[in-house]
Amino acid sequence: MIETRRAVTADAAELVRLRAVMLGAMAGQPVEPGPWQREAMALLRARLEEPDPVMAAYVVDVPGGAGLAACAVGAIELRLGGPGNPSGRTGYVYNVVTDKAYRRRGFSRACMESLLGWFAGRGVSTVDLRATADGEPLYRALGFAPVSHTALRLAVGRR
Repeated sequence: MIETRRAVTADAAELVRLRAVMLGAMAGQPVEPGPWQREAMALLRARLEEPDPVMAAYVVDVPGGAGLAACAVGAIELRLGGPGNPSGRTGYVYNVVTDKAYRRRGFSRACMESLLGWFAGRGVSTVDLRATADGEPLYRALGFAPVSHTALRLAVGRR
């Protein structure tokens, strides 16, 4: 059985490192270091220590070593309720990644299962995510299904 644990503020640097691994895999090239890392670390440190957190990260430690092998990070958003989700509490999953040396061992699945349990324990009935082609089989196996609406994005200030 793979042991996951809830991330703590001391894990912030490793979570940011793993985010760079994920973003690099998505872009097909390494991600440049920059101010985004400092901002991400500050957010993680603030959110991971909240007494009633709206963000959580579940991690697998490097077997027999220091650092993190995998993580899944998510947050709870409060939206207007509707027939399928009366409370409006919606989970959003992002930053699911396993370091290259530890892939194909079930680490991301274990982190996702822990994160989904955290969502359920907080009354979240709907969880959204965006999947890469590599991640889609895992998410489908966990019960995620495509939705019919189109995802669009606006980069505010860049119009």
